[in-house]
Amino acid sequence: MSVQGTVEAVWKQESARIVAGLLRTVHDVGLAEEIAQDALVAALEQWPAQGVPGNPAAWLTTVAKRRAIDHLRRARRLEPLSEDAGPESTSDDMLRLMFTSCHPVLSMEARVALTLRVVAGLSPGEIARAFLVGESVITQRIAEAKRGLASVPYELPSGPELTARLTSVLGVIYLIFNEGYSATAGTDLMRPGLCLEALRLGRLLAELAPSEAEVHGLVALMEIQQSRSAARTGPSGSPVRLHEQNRGRWDRLLIRRGFAAMLRARAAGGAPGPYVLQAAIAVCHAQAPSAADTDWAQIATLYAALEHFLPTPIVRLNRAVAVGFAYGPRAGLDLVDGLRSSLAGYHLLPSVRGDLLQRLGRPAEARQEWIRAASLTRNDAERTFLLDRAAALNLPAPAGPTLGAAIAAFLARPSLAPATTRAYRQTLLRVRRTLGDRAPMTSLTAAAVSDAVSSAWPSVSPRTWNRHVSAVRSFLVWAGHPSLASELAQQAVAPAPRTSLSILEFQAAPLRERTLWLLLRESAAPIGAVLALNVEDLDRPARRSRSGITWRDGTAELLPSLVGNRTRGPLFLSDRRPAPARRPDDADLCPDTGRRRLSYERAEYLFKKATGHSLGQLRPR
Repeated sequence: MSVQGTVEAVWKQESARIVAGLLRTVHDVGLAEEIAQDALVAALEQWPAQGVPGNPAAWLTTVAKRRAIDHLRRARRLEPLSEDAGPESTSDDMLRLMFTSCHPVLSMEARVALTLRVVAGLSPGEIARAFLVGESVITQRIAEAKRGLASVPYELPSGPELTARLTSVLGVIYLIFNEGYSATAGTDLMRPGLCLEALRLGRLLAELAPSEAEVHGLVALMEIQQSRSAARTGPSGSPVRLHEQNRGRWDRLLIRRGFAAMLRARAAGGAPGPYVLQAAIAVCHAQAPSAADTDWAQIATLYAALEHFLPTPIVRLNRAVAVGFAYGPRAGLDLVDGLRSSLAGYHLLPSVRGDLLQRLGRPAEARQEWIRAASLTRNDAERTFLLDRAAALNLPAPAGPTLGAAIAAFLARPSLAPATTRAYRQTLLRVRRTLGDRAPMTSLTAAAVSDAVSSAWPSVSPRTWNRHVSAVRSFLVWAGHPSLASELAQQAVAPAPRTSLSILEFQAAPLRERTLWLLLRESAAPIGAVLALNVEDLDRPARRSRSGITWRDGTAELLPSLVGNRTRGPLFLSDRRPAPARRPDDADLCPDTGRRRLSYERAEYLFKKATGHSLGQLRPR
């Protein structure tokens, strides 16, 4: 192996321990990683000339520790200190590092990125490729995580906090594993690298916290699930469902390791938690010689127990699958149908529903569910698999256009104003995603349309609800299916309470907001008409616009400062320039500043932020 290869291998194995040891000294994750990176650079510079030391890990650790002490002395934050930072063990340092990188103060995305960076030793590029995002996104998440930890005490928790923090650590590790086991997007069903990293982290955590049953439960769960990886895809890379897998291809070594971890979880004592219960379900599958021998009744019972810990729609969906195998597809379908509103945009719901419908002898409905599931998934392999299952039924295609084609034609009409098209698109694309892009219009029902709208906007205001309902009704009438809107009811809108706001109360607001409020106050013009004003439309000496909007002294006094040297373009501008991919029409873009026209939605937000009231609630006093 080359010197560079040796350095990379040692770094991969030892970086977490080095950062963990430094963290005990400098109490800053970002600084600890930076110093560890300095030691890595020193190795890349010195080892080619001086040779690889006999103990490369100790060399890196020593160099990093010395640089940490030098840094602290230069910062005058440290009294004379020996190179031994304290008596705590390496395992304590590693455990503290894992608890720190998975701190609940961070978002889940930040926890995952930081854990893979400082504990697993992956580069930002490797993490970005694993999650199919840009490297800059991962770099930003890591930086945000380090800033978020700046005020967090560097200490091992105890008591109830230990349990809460341990749950966060386990959640991060299992999320990493799941993303590798069933990739949410991309061309491949699995990303084995993430599975292996999660397993490595889980095994490490089990060594560091041997008395925690849930840690061993998670390890058992991941070991057994990973044992099926070779059997999860066919020759073309398409998914193979669990009950159809060739169990001879399951890795017996990983299964035995999973069983051993499960025994350690039981030895740790205590009532089984969610990971131990999930591992018990995996054990049921692993112990069955064939799919027919699977104890589905026991699995359904375990899922019912798991639901007490995790009362989520996903757990209920998994329980429905087990119930369908244990007590028949009708029982499973009844449970699945109770989840349609809470999992309307989740592709596995129609996928499972299609399985149950097929077993009930309803192939046409099953095909429609699989087509809908294919439209919801972002994974190419899974989408192809679902469409192939639908095509394999060899049923005649329903006559008429699909929902996706009908919506595209509706939105392409030249008679629609651009603003109306945007509003309709926002509504209809959400409905299309829920019902399925390839759903034939003739296969839709009023109940399905009502469920789709209800699940897409479950808790919006009556005014917003009515706007979406009106858009859906307009489309269905145009498409020749008005009866599909029969179960969509408008909601009563209470009159908005109006409030008074004096100019003195608004003096602290920014210039743009003050000018907009005064112009609305003095002109009594509609909000949309005021926001549509352009600089060239203004006749400032006459205090009027070409469209007939007039104003008085207050607005006239503020306009020169707001307009400045601009001679054309929107009067009221947004704060930032639009991204290249979101460039607005030229009429909504200021040629002098590159900023876009202030939208109604943004103006509404700014006024609520400044006054606590919406634009429609303000009136002159």
